[in-house]
Amino acid sequence: MNTRTVWQQALKRLVERRTDDLHVDMSRVRFVDVAGVTDLVVTAQRLPEGRRIVLHRPPAQLPRMLDLFWPGLAAIEVAA
Repeated sequence: MNTRTVWQQALKRLVERRTDDLHVDMSRVRFVDVAGVTDLVVTAQRLPEGRRIVLHRPPAQLPRMLDLFWPGLAAIEVAA
């Protein structure tokens, strides 16, 4: 099932919030591919300075892809 459009719409709604830290509970997400992570990264890179996306309980492959392809990206934090 292709959910990329839904994901992109959710990211768009997320950045419309007027808070510095944008929290995303990903506990029910089982899988995200590199295209989905790329959408997340592009969204984070477009945020104004001082804003970031904080991911809570992402699927295991997401932090690995961030470390592999976008090391040191300050606009995304994976919460412990």
